[in-house]
Amino acid sequence: MAEIKNYTLNFGPQHPAAHGVLRLVLELDGEVIQRADPHIGLLHRATEKLAETRTYIQTLPYMDRLDYVSMMSNEHAYCLAVEKLLGIEVPVRAQYIRVMFSEITRLLNHLLWLGAHGLDCGAMNMLIYCFREREDLFDMYEAVSGARMHAAYFRPGGVYRDLPDAMPQYRASKVRNQREIERMNEDRQGSLLDFIDAFTQRFPKYVDEYETLLTDNRIWKQRTVGIGVVTPERALNLGFTGPMLRGSGVLWDLRKTQPYEVYDRMDFDIPIGKTGDSYDRYLVRVHELRESNRIIQQCVAWLRANPGPVITDNHKVAPPDRESMKSNMEELIHHFKLFSEGMRVPEGEAYAAVEHPKGEFGIYIVSDGANKPYRLKIRAPGFAHLASLDEMARGHMIADAVAIIGTMDIVFGEIDR
Repeated sequence: MAEIKNYTLNFGPQHPAAHGVLRLVLELDGEVIQRADPHIGLLHRATEKLAETRTYIQTLPYMDRLDYVSMMSNEHAYCLAVEKLLGIEVPVRAQYIRVMFSEITRLLNHLLWLGAHGLDCGAMNMLIYCFREREDLFDMYEAVSGARMHAAYFRPGGVYRDLPDAMPQYRASKVRNQREIERMNEDRQGSLLDFIDAFTQRFPKYVDEYETLLTDNRIWKQRTVGIGVVTPERALNLGFTGPMLRGSGVLWDLRKTQPYEVYDRMDFDIPIGKTGDSYDRYLVRVHELRESNRIIQQCVAWLRANPGPVITDNHKVAPPDRESMKSNMEELIHHFKLFSEGMRVPEGEAYAAVEHPKGEFGIYIVSDGANKPYRLKIRAPGFAHLASLDEMARGHMIADAVAIIGTMDIVFGEIDR
């Protein structure tokens, strides 16, 4: 009788559970994975090389398009790195706005992850529930930047503009009557801060709904408990960060261990797992939804009480305000030079990292004194996580590979960059 050999299967790159253009070559013994070989590079967009030919301001919108689920978190790391090279101070109000929107971004990221991961494992309704809340969060993005996704709102020295005093209103149409429109506009009568505050009041109930659907669900636990177990020591050796590391029981969060902006003034907890499986990583991210909501509430309270500037007054870095340009020719010239030539950054190198929703997202910049980076390197959290896929998937079934990819929360814009 001839010996039965393992066979090889292509999982992706066109696969609904691949979370991007991932080509996964699986070596199988029946349905059991013996080896998993992730092939990346199919989305490569040369962001790091493009940065060498763009001014510092022109490079900023590329950051949104890296991890296109955590847009402002990417901008945050880039701005911190540029500010470190420039040696400039960011106004405190701008720091609070940045922290608030970084946590709004964490909610956006984790809600998409929860909806997609649930969908991958058969919990179809999760995507609909999570997208309901994402709509309100996108409205917050749109109110400050004019864009629902690629905001380009953070700028070196602060943020693009202050928070608006009014929210856009829905209008009556053929498909919606006046009573329905009034209900939809109920939380839109005041400022953006009022809208955010109203959202944070009702959001914990939504998280309760997610947990009712999943946390003690027998099928959900069968799909995630004991799947993709990583020990604390191995998680550190593999370069895990963020919920992947904390899910393995390692208490490490840059917001606490290396505080930046005003995170040291915030009151919040860091959830960690016990066994390092997919279920623990689910629990960690769900708990993070609640903690981010707490941080946003603290920022709203502070921002209501403390007006002030939201960007540096150094006009070599940030444009002057419109009123002063109308009466001062020198400031008008500053404006034109800034947007045509860009800012010149002193020679040197800097690395800045933020606690991105997926882990440590870092930007390393080398400057030769010109108006564009000499070199730029991105430390993307998903890259290290994907590298562990082979180790995490061995001995599991093909269906478990889907759950493992889901628990990693990978987005290929940042991995291929």
